[in-house]
Amino acid sequence: MTSYKDLGLVNTKELFAKAMKGGYAIPAYNFNNMEQLQAIIQACVETKSPVILQVSNGARNYADKFFLRNMARAAVEYADELGYKIPIVLHLDHGSSYELCVDCIENGFSSVMIDGSSLPYEENVALTKKVCEYAHKYDVTVEGELGVLAGVEDEVSAAESHYTKPEEVQDFVSKTGVDSLAISIGTSHGRCKFTPEQCTRTPEGVLVPPPLAFDILEEIEKKLPGFPIVLHGSSSVPVEYVKMIEQFGGKIPDSVGIPEEQLRKAAKSAVCKINIDSDGRLAMTAVIRKVFAEKPEEFDPRKYLGPARDELKKMYARKNIEVLGSAGQA
Repeated sequence: MTSYKDLGLVNTKELFAKAMKGGYAIPAYNFNNMEQLQAIIQACVETKSPVILQVSNGARNYADKFFLRNMARAAVEYADELGYKIPIVLHLDHGSSYELCVDCIENGFSSVMIDGSSLPYEENVALTKKVCEYAHKYDVTVEGELGVLAGVEDEVSAAESHYTKPEEVQDFVSKTGVDSLAISIGTSHGRCKFTPEQCTRTPEGVLVPPPLAFDILEEIEKKLPGFPIVLHGSSSVPVEYVKMIEQFGGKIPDSVGIPEEQLRKAAKSAVCKINIDSDGRLAMTAVIRKVFAEKPEEFDPRKYLGPARDELKKMYARKNIEVLGSAGQA
């Protein structure tokens, strides 16, 4: 067994407590490869932000658990080399089974999510409790989920969302012993977080999504005072990247995300972890398409992955400063 402590990682307990007191959210950025990881660490060191490195089961299968464990170790050493020691969490995103969570814990993850949200309530409780009992033996923190987010991202898929029921949260947390709770208040996975029919259009034709259900968030906060809340599916799907992708041959119509001002508002509440994945994919794809279009003779991966990494770093740094409020909190 490899303990996350041997890799120089931390769990989420103290980070979430500080975030709630400070009125900010910790970035949870998904990664699949070296360039994405470098961009995340560069941005978070530059802005002095704590960070949660998120890995889905699909990413884990893609990169291999041995590589991931050592990439996490390298991330800690890389931050030190860049000149500022930031708290780094390695987190399993949307763990689908007890066995997967155990395997991650035994391979250096400091935090895991067990997603039983698609199960009947009592089955979700039982599964989450089982994961918590194992994880807590090794001081690994656990995120559970109530409510269902619509959309598709990696191996997670749901046709429609179901808002979290505030009347269930107290019972769920007390029965499971979970350390944080992912809720559904209108965020969604993927780059199309809402259908055009759910949105209004500006005179310029830009889709404007419906607001998040902050009334539900407030009710949950009343039921669970001082308890860490997580928002999944919180990419803002920047228009400039969508336009760049389409300008250089891509086709991603009706892409719409969560407005950043709503994420800023959420970050000032009990929401202390905000998950961002699609924005990173869009930024990277936009730059790679641009390089290929402008330099069709290029075939050196460093010449297109390098600029993509630079754009990712810029975007993540701006998110830390302007959206999440995590800059300067390391």
